[in-house]
Amino acid sequence: MMNDWMDAEHHVEKAHELYDAGRWDEAETELRRALSLNPFQAEWHFNLGLTLEAAGRHGDAAGAFERCFDLKKGDSDPDANSALLVALNLIRADRPEPALAWLDRAADIDPSNVGVQVQRIEALGDLLRHEEAEEAFYLGQQIDPAHADLYAAIARVLSVRGDHERSVWCLREAARLDPELPRVRARLARAFADSGRLERARQLYVRELRDDPGDVDTLLDLGELLMDMHRLVDAGEKFRRVLELEPDHPDAHHLLGELAERDNAVADALVHYDVVLRLDPAYPGVRTRLARVMLQRGREEDLPRVRDLLRRSLRDGQDEEATPIEEFEDLGRLMLDAGVPAESIRAFRTLLERQPGSHRAHHGMSVALLETGQVSDGIDEARRALSLQPRFVPAMHNLALAHLRERRWVRARYWVHQALRIEPEDPTVRRLRLKLRLHALTCVLGWCGSVARRSARRVLGVIGRPIRG
Repeated sequence: MMNDWMDAEHHVEKAHELYDAGRWDEAETELRRALSLNPFQAEWHFNLGLTLEAAGRHGDAAGAFERCFDLKKGDSDPDANSALLVALNLIRADRPEPALAWLDRAADIDPSNVGVQVQRIEALGDLLRHEEAEEAFYLGQQIDPAHADLYAAIARVLSVRGDHERSVWCLREAARLDPELPRVRARLARAFADSGRLERARQLYVRELRDDPGDVDTLLDLGELLMDMHRLVDAGEKFRRVLELEPDHPDAHHLLGELAERDNAVADALVHYDVVLRLDPAYPGVRTRLARVMLQRGREEDLPRVRDLLRRSLRDGQDEEATPIEEFEDLGRLMLDAGVPAESIRAFRTLLERQPGSHRAHHGMSVALLETGQVSDGIDEARRALSLQPRFVPAMHNLALAHLRERRWVRARYWVHQALRIEPEDPTVRRLRLKLRLHALTCVLGWCGSVARRSARRVLGVIGRPIRG
């Protein structure tokens, strides 16, 4: 028993050394070995939580801190800090709802802890419960009116609400109260950028980088701002600087891929997106982007991989509620371009489930249905698109085309006429009008030919009659 205790202590000491050296995976291994020998040491669970948090594994870190809290629950001095750390890591793991319950526990133990209100603002902001977040801010001010983190937290909520001026003011106040607050100038720069003051934002990012030239997050933020300012060469320099510091940084590769796309450098975009996919197969939207660039390259041999990328992207998007709506529209259109209209129906159906009032979603579904031969359903979807947006010419074009294929000439002419009233110079609609005119001309010529043939037969019939004496 004594040997087990000594072995466990040895593993913990080694874990401390590995943690200080930034070797978190090895530190975790040592701590788990110690806990396998003595699982009832709350402090070791706490250290495990810190290690997992440093490694970015916030869901697992929350579990370790929760175990620490449970072990200390019976103490005369309950551990509010562990409860707060559980909440903090749940928030970082995108689980704000259960985080609120842990914040309530922390507040019950230590009502004067202003950090509870800071994290409550973060959690409520993630849940878009903005008014409650502001209430938490005012409660925090009653505890400590000069707490910089309070102002920084509420600034993020205000920015999401679109209240950029108040967000700027709060971040300025946070910087005044604590000039050493991490990345406070960078956050203020983002607020200025959101309010449209791009040059002021750029100046603040540059000042932040003067103090910390190797701050990867600030370099990325400045690069994205420069993209918004159409300074693409300067933006590329910032992203390449990130790769000098961290060669395997997926965000930098992804943004360089975007720049290459804008510059029509298809080969470079393919390289960067491929690297992102290898570094992080779950990176949002990278499969869709890679498929789009491969389609732009226009090689027949790329189609099997393009289709596989799009199928995987659709499956992942349907499993993840946070996937942006626009992703499904892009997927549907790319599947049509890749020659798999039947599967594009799934993308547009998901889009309609999440955004039933989108005329573009109904239009996309209409195209997919028409291309799979479901003409009647395609016509219905096009009409739904027009009911939502009566001046939407592409839906009118598709209705005209569908009726044309069904040889319903009068209805086709009606929709062509309606579309040309809105967009007289639309080339696709004008081509349909030309087809209809050629059909009408053919009909007229056919009718004239039919009349001529009947007349000729009558003349010949008269000529050929015998004379009656």
